[in-house]
Amino acid sequence: MKTIFQFIIKELLQVKRDKKMLVVIFMAPILQLIFLGYAANMDVNIIHTTIYDQDKTSTSRDFVKRFEQSGHFKLDYYADNYDEVTDLLNEGKTLVAIVIPKDFEKKINRRETAPLQTLFEGSDGNKASIALGYIQGIATKFSQGIVAETKDKLGMKISLSGSLIPEVRVWYNPEMKTRNYMVPGILGLILMISTISLMSMAVVREREIGTLEQLIVTPIKNYQLILGKLIPFTLIGFVVLIIVMVIMTQWFGIVVRGNKLFLLFTALLFVLSNLGIGLFISTVSKTQQQAMMASVFAIMMPMIYLSGFAFPIENMPQVVQYITYIIPLKYFIIIIRGIVLKGIGFSSLWLETLILFGMGATLLIFSSLRFSKKIE
Repeated sequence: MKTIFQFIIKELLQVKRDKKMLVVIFMAPILQLIFLGYAANMDVNIIHTTIYDQDKTSTSRDFVKRFEQSGHFKLDYYADNYDEVTDLLNEGKTLVAIVIPKDFEKKINRRETAPLQTLFEGSDGNKASIALGYIQGIATKFSQGIVAETKDKLGMKISLSGSLIPEVRVWYNPEMKTRNYMVPGILGLILMISTISLMSMAVVREREIGTLEQLIVTPIKNYQLILGKLIPFTLIGFVVLIIVMVIMTQWFGIVVRGNKLFLLFTALLFVLSNLGIGLFISTVSKTQQQAMMASVFAIMMPMIYLSGFAFPIENMPQVVQYITYIIPLKYFIIIIRGIVLKGIGFSSLWLETLILFGMGATLLIFSSLRFSKKIE
C-alpha cells in the first residue's frame, strides 16, 4: 500500500511540474464548458423574415404586425416582387418569406378562406420547423380573432360548438431551453475527453522518455504500477468534474435536482471505464501522436456521435442503434440528465448504472491484463 501511495504522489508531482499540462487539465474543461454551453443552443429566438404584401390593406398590415409583436420574428425586408424574395432566400439573408396575396382583405370580409404563402430557407430543418410552428400559431390566433369579430357583428352570443383549451405544463425544463438539456451532456463529454486523453498520453509519454522502463526494472509489481497510474487520474477526473459542475450550477444556473452523491458515484464508474479505454490505447500506441490520433478519431469522435449527446439515437438506423449499446458515454449522459434535470435516482437508473459498472470493470480488467503483458 505504501508503494502505491508513493507512486500516486510521484504521478501527481509529475503533473504539477508540467505547467502546460496543468493548463490543459484544468483550464481547457472550463473554457470548453463555457463555449459549448453557449454554442450548443438550438433555440430559435430571432427569425429573419421577409414580407411580400401584395394586398397592402389595413387587414394585411394588421396581420404583419402580429409577427412583430410575437418577439420571434425580425422583419428585415419588405419585398416588391418574387424575384427579390428568391434572391433573399438564395443568399441566406432571410429564413422565411411570408407572401400575402391580393384580395386578402376582400376574401376575409366575404368570409372566405384566404390563402397565405410561406417560403422557407430549409437547409436547417430544425430552424424551419420551429419557425413554421410560430407562423401557424400566429395564423391560428388571427383566424380566431376574425371568427370572434364576425360573431359579434352577427350578434351570435352562443358558441356554435365546444372548444378545447390545452393546459400546458412543462416538467423538468419549464423554460424549454435547449441549453439546460445540452450542458449536462457537455459535462459528460468533457469528463470523457479529459480522462481518456490524460491516461493514454501519460503512459505513452513515459514510454517515450524512458521512465516506464526504469519503473519496470524496479521491484514493483504490475498491479501496483497500474493502480499507481489509475488512481491519480481518477482524482484528477473528479477535480475536473467538480469544477465543471460548479460552473454549470453557478454560471448557467442549472440546478442539480437529484442526489449529488449518486451523481459522483456514477461519474466514478464512467471515469474508470474511460481510464480503461485510455490504458488500452497506451498499449497499442508507440508515440504520443499515435495515442492522440487513436483516442480522438477512433474512440472519442464515434462516442460523441453515437452517445445521444446531440443526435437522437432513435432516429439512427437500426444497425447503428445496436452499436450504441457499447458506448459508455451514452449511459452516463442518460444518468446525468436524469439526475440533473429530473431529480431521479438509482430506482429509475439502476439498469444504466449496472451497465456502466459492467463496462468499467470489463474495460479496466482487459486493459490492465494487456498492459501487464506488454510491460513483461
